[in-house]
Amino acid sequence: MAELIPMPVDALLRRALNEWKSNDAIYDLPRRKWWVGDADTDISVSFLGRDAASAVGPAAGPQSQLIQNIVLAWLAGARIFELKTIQINDRLEIPRPCIDARNVGYNVEWSQELRLEESLQEYIGAWWMLHLFREWDPVGRKAIDPVDPFIFDLSVGYDLAGIKSDSVQRWIEGIRDASKTIDALRLQLPAELAAYRDIEVPSSLSGSITLSTFHGCPPEEIEGIGEHILQDLDLDLIVKLNPTLLGFERVNDLIRGEMGYDWIHPIKDAFDEDLQWDDALPLFRRLNALATRLGRRFGVKMTNTLVVDNKDDFFADDRMYLSGQPLHVLAMNLLWALRQEEDVIGDWMPVSFAAGIDRKNFADAVALGLTPITTCTDLLRPGGYGRLAGYNNQLIARMKKMGARTIPEYIRGTYGSDEGTVARAAWHNTKTYVDGLTSDPRYHAAKNAGTPKKIGSHLVLFDCINCDKCVPVCPNNANFAYELMPLDCTYNDWMVGTDGTVTPVEDKQHFAIEKTHQLACYADFCNECGNCDIFCPEDGGPYIEKPLLFGTSDTFDLFNTHDGFVLEVDDAGAHRFRGRMRGVEVSLRVADGSTEGIFSDGIVEIAVPLPDGPLGDPTVVANPGDAHRVELERVYALRAIYAGITRDDAINWSVAPLLPSIQPPA
Repeated sequence: MAELIPMPVDALLRRALNEWKSNDAIYDLPRRKWWVGDADTDISVSFLGRDAASAVGPAAGPQSQLIQNIVLAWLAGARIFELKTIQINDRLEIPRPCIDARNVGYNVEWSQELRLEESLQEYIGAWWMLHLFREWDPVGRKAIDPVDPFIFDLSVGYDLAGIKSDSVQRWIEGIRDASKTIDALRLQLPAELAAYRDIEVPSSLSGSITLSTFHGCPPEEIEGIGEHILQDLDLDLIVKLNPTLLGFERVNDLIRGEMGYDWIHPIKDAFDEDLQWDDALPLFRRLNALATRLGRRFGVKMTNTLVVDNKDDFFADDRMYLSGQPLHVLAMNLLWALRQEEDVIGDWMPVSFAAGIDRKNFADAVALGLTPITTCTDLLRPGGYGRLAGYNNQLIARMKKMGARTIPEYIRGTYGSDEGTVARAAWHNTKTYVDGLTSDPRYHAAKNAGTPKKIGSHLVLFDCINCDKCVPVCPNNANFAYELMPLDCTYNDWMVGTDGTVTPVEDKQHFAIEKTHQLACYADFCNECGNCDIFCPEDGGPYIEKPLLFGTSDTFDLFNTHDGFVLEVDDAGAHRFRGRMRGVEVSLRVADGSTEGIFSDGIVEIAVPLPDGPLGDPTVVANPGDAHRVELERVYALRAIYAGITRDDAINWSVAPLLPSIQPPA
């Protein structure tokens, strides 16, 4: 649908609680993918003076924009959340598709896709939900870590005028004092959850901003923004660096030379326009000195994505932004280059990291003293958020093997670097890690040139190979599975004349649903990023070919160029399931408790048994201006989808507001 429509918190809670009770999962993430931790190993860290139970979290990208994204990341072990970048322009027109994670990772999306006020409400809602989940404790973390702290880090861009605008300033103030919104959220809890209504939830979501600037932003502009954040807003500051800081020749040599990505073309103009090394070092010194005088903290982040030439036809833009494995090597080389400048990034400067992080290198990054260590591209691959638990578990396993019980012990013991301070050990670890990085084949082109296999078949509305890969790879959890009754029938369509007479059409039609397991897409959470299409073995794209379920009649009517469906419920509990199929609007009305519905296409009405059975005879309710064909395929499809998404054991986004309240354990 290319526009995200958030869901109210009470509906999000109803789905979470019902799914936890019935399926031992939350938002399609099964318990086996949740992170529990280890009572004997403490992987907690400190970021800008605030504690977090782990250094890992989602980067400012598609996994940190909607409430359910943030909850899913938390369930899987994220404890530092870099919220998706906000800016004054909240009416962006982003090309679709906008994500290509076929191998190394590219995108053309770069800031929030919600309105500023919507982003504010989602971030506050997620903050409140995580505190609620921590008290509810579906994961069982309390026995291991009763406090289990987590951190929200704001990401703001892109120029001083925009950041100082009234709308962005109000947004930041709303983050810093969210008490009114939190109090309103407490009232959304149903009576069954009253025990959690008054849990302690801090009214300030964050004390820091990670600054993201446009390519070509001059150093004096970056410094002006930094001064405003540190001095006027009284917030800690992290400046996100671009990999262009390494210089065009070095980046080109690493990507196209040492790693062999001859199809990746860095753009020299971007390097010439970006912050230069000789400007960056004194800038960091001045901002750090200002932060120290003000009692605030200053640090840097490695790194933003790398702007490269678009040599493919996947995106409409001429430029795209590189992430994944090659960016990991670039960002680590930049880290080492800066760490050799002792007075710039020595013991004093916090460094956060986001570039090609995955389960295999997360523990390495922790050994370098980096916090937070955020990820994006890896979570867009099969398994989605479920991949995240492996990050923490791999770190714990490595610490246990070493005999380290805390992160400082681990840093000092890695690579035999038990020398002096933890910061000096991290320096030594960085040198050792980066020295071996460019020769590591897992980052080379030969290991990252493949693409997901396609099998040659094309998706249709029903039935596919049922691999379910599209469900976890969606960063917004828009795709979901549902169950229905198989069907195989032969029938005749009906023709309605202008005088209201009805005659069967001579040619026979066939309708079949072979499988009980089906897939659909919740339109309000789908921004047409295209990632499910990348990993689907069949052609066509699940978000295009599978049933598109809208959350409300408003969105169904607003996006009327899309075929799709919406479930409406009146005050008496009766259902009206509306559909738009090949541009024709149809509906199925079902009274509360009835086993029969009435199909209508505006010309005829047909009695439809539920969930299956032979159709009744057509009743003409409006004589057509021209001869009108009643295509019974629409009747069968509408009935099947309705019966599937509303069956007694169905838990999905379409019925989330209708699910009963479930009392979690005391």
